[in-house]
Amino acid sequence: QYQLVESGGGLVQPGGSLRLSCAASEFTSVYYVIAWFRQAPGKEREGVSCIKNSDGSTNIADSVKGRFTISRDNAKNTVYLQMNSLKAEDTAIYFCAATLWTGSCGYYYNYDYWGQGTQVTVSS
Repeated sequence: QYQLVESGGGLVQPGGSLRLSCAASEFTSVYYVIAWFRQAPGKEREGVSCIKNSDGSTNIADSVKGRFTISRDNAKNTVYLQMNSLKAEDTAIYFCAATLWTGSCGYYYNYDYWGQGTQVTVSS
């Protein structure tokens, strides 16, 4: 069974940084996407960033552009979300998700596999 395990969340002050990790099982196909989503209390789930495995292309949501960066370590089957200049509005549960997909990475299609989520709280 395909698995995703997030880690790295926690409490950080505004302006601080965190790095989230998503350890993923291997797909037999190279055509898949891994994405980070977040959901704050009372708000809809929001796509934050994604990476396409076959070519490493990425997407960053406008709300976090310039502050968040997605990257991967293929040897460890791990995707990272580096979050800098954190704001109170970044407070949410962050999930990583994966799906087989041959197109550009994005957030508008169904993701078949989800991690359990990791809490990020930005507060002084």
